[in-house]
Amino acid sequence: MRVLFVEKQINYEPQGIMQLSSVLRQAGHEVALAIADQEDPVKVAQDFEPDIVGYSVMTGSQRYYFDLNLKIREGMNGHKVMSIFGGPHPTFFPEMIEEPGVDGLCIGEGEGPLVDLANALGNGGIKPDIPNWWFKIEDEIVRNPVRPLVHDLGALPHPDRPLIYDKHEYLRNAPIKHFMGSRGCPYQCTYCFNHAYYQIYKKERRGNQRPVDMIIDEVNWVRSQWPLEHVFFIDDLFIIFDDWLEEFADKWPREVGLPFFCNVRADLIVRWPHKADLLARAGAYTVSMGIEAGNDRLRKELLKRHMSKEEIIGAGNLLRSVGINVTATNILGLPGSRLEDDLETMRLNADARISYGQAFIFQPYPGTELGKYAEETGFAVGSFEDISSISWERSTLLFQEVDEKLQVEHLQRWFAVGVEYPWMEPIIRRLIKLPHNPLVDGIYWFIHKTFKGYLLNQRVYATKFNVTKLFKVAQHFFRMNS
Repeated sequence: MRVLFVEKQINYEPQGIMQLSSVLRQAGHEVALAIADQEDPVKVAQDFEPDIVGYSVMTGSQRYYFDLNLKIREGMNGHKVMSIFGGPHPTFFPEMIEEPGVDGLCIGEGEGPLVDLANALGNGGIKPDIPNWWFKIEDEIVRNPVRPLVHDLGALPHPDRPLIYDKHEYLRNAPIKHFMGSRGCPYQCTYCFNHAYYQIYKKERRGNQRPVDMIIDEVNWVRSQWPLEHVFFIDDLFIIFDDWLEEFADKWPREVGLPFFCNVRADLIVRWPHKADLLARAGAYTVSMGIEAGNDRLRKELLKRHMSKEEIIGAGNLLRSVGINVTATNILGLPGSRLEDDLETMRLNADARISYGQAFIFQPYPGTELGKYAEETGFAVGSFEDISSISWERSTLLFQEVDEKLQVEHLQRWFAVGVEYPWMEPIIRRLIKLPHNPLVDGIYWFIHKTFKGYLLNQRVYATKFNVTKLFKVAQHFFRMNS
């Protein structure tokens, strides 16, 4: 079978699509990619003549992909294709199977299900009983249960990086590349999809690691083919299992020796400080931890992040003391929160010595516990069709004070500046009161992008760019929806 993946924009290596491509190729199928912001996906489909067209969809982007899929199908001039959808939105909202042009959707993990589907089509026709799939067959909806999660991640082939790098010049030549060492997270944060995911995969182990040797083999293979100076591990949580982390800290410096980035959790670092020592020994250059909210009630009760301010500050100081830079993620505009709560979050980042404070505006994803809470309490208005595919532009919530919505949206642009320069808080309080208009929004966006780029280059990225490389990075950075 010929399978075409279609993406609107690629900012960094899409791990899911690369892994799906690798298992499809391993099973003998042909795979191609269309990137809509670089080429006409309809033309790519016409030239490739796929049997299957696949889309990975997040909530907020679904309408774009529904419309694009119809254009591709219309442009195939009678060549029949099967349009399939996977990713977070189909997983949590499988009723989208009713949309025109949607032939099938995959719930949860896709490697085995997609290979089974391609094999069935290659052997003469669709099998309606493939686990993880919902199909629309002659206007009838077939709903199948999910199969178990893949526990042995070492059994999967390496992700298909040529699929991306052959098409995307910037990512191919970038000295920073992204990898995954694990899947899953054992925690119950209400804003995250993980707790909803494990309602689908009940009684499954929450967290599976790839073998250390396999990660090292992949990284060294990538380095032998393309530029690579700094490894970004984008796992939800990199430091869960001590035995795995100890093996990694022993082997990585000897067999790879590249600086890396990973995600940690403040309370784990403070309670088991040897984890910070292991990260430092392994060569971690920067780590990221979720602070999310400075207010104790919001953080502990609303978000179910059961850690104290003292633990957050202690983790930041401990990591910095062993020579590791620390970035943090934060959520502004939480249901029922006030502007003062978000400013308290900004101050907590500064107290924790955060190297770069990243702020997002809360989006009430309906599949999450916090999204349901926002809807039930009347803070969320509209439907998931109103949710932005990116979490830093506008809030969709009702605020207790109308003017606070504007100020929170502006604060997102100034947040990192306030973390870096706490003395600027009185100035920021004045700046965020300015109205939304093209001039103000444009200036604030440019300041946000420029300052973020500066901090990333100075504190997050281990690689240092010459003038030519820095110009290319800036071009890519300013094109990204972030």
